[in-house]
Amino acid sequence: MLVLLPPSEGKAASGRGAPLKPESLSLPGLAGARAAVLDELVELCTADEDKAREVLGLSEGLRGEIAKNVELRTAGTRPAGQIYTGVLYDALDLATLEPDARRRARQSLLVFSGLWGAVRITDRIPSYRCSMGVKLPGLGALGAHWREPMASVLPEAAGDGLVLDLRSSAYAAAWKPKGEVAGRTATVRVLHAPTRKVVSHFNKATKGRLVRDLLTAGAKPTGPAELVEVLRDLGYVVEAEAPAQAGRPWALDVLVTQIH
Repeated sequence: MLVLLPPSEGKAASGRGAPLKPESLSLPGLAGARAAVLDELVELCTADEDKAREVLGLSEGLRGEIAKNVELRTAGTRPAGQIYTGVLYDALDLATLEPDARRRARQSLLVFSGLWGAVRITDRIPSYRCSMGVKLPGLGALGAHWREPMASVLPEAAGDGLVLDLRSSAYAAAWKPKGEVAGRTATVRVLHAPTRKVVSHFNKATKGRLVRDLLTAGAKPTGPAELVEVLRDLGYVVEAEAPAQAGRPWALDVLVTQIH
């Protein structure tokens, strides 16, 4: 099982470990695309703070985030699973997983990123600010920048098992599973059952708990239909239908009655 996660806007401070070693990151087929984003992002933030703030979509109160990008090559690093914070990652709570569940997390979780493309939770990275929705002056829209390299790398990463896609729309734009891979992909939407609306906070929290429960249970669903049964066994209320056409992802709705 491969689980695709969005990153978090907020991130922990860079660690005290060795500086970034791009060649050590997972998915080496993304190395060229990573280098291109890294080079332009560092140059932009070093040369013109006001322009960088505008390009990155940062408020005046977040101006300090630009300094993170200036120091990307020299700042300390820590595992990506510790860098990403926020509602989903708080609910997932990687640090408190039992050893077997933590091993499964290392093998199955892949976090998408405007800067790195995608990383494993064990990849050591510095704290940064660069969402997938950013349009860099030179490279253009990052979602489009990542599509070609992702198309050649991600199918191999997906292997022959289930792909559980929990990404937000901006990050989903960087790679859309196709063909046979799409047929064993399940996307998840969390709805407030009484209103059948998506509410951001509990959408993220529920996705974090859902992944944690799958990891803790040691569940190994081989496809979307089996995933539905596993989630129901874990106590989730799930609505799902097989896609009308072959080679399309399954769409799962997880219904939640309380917002928390």
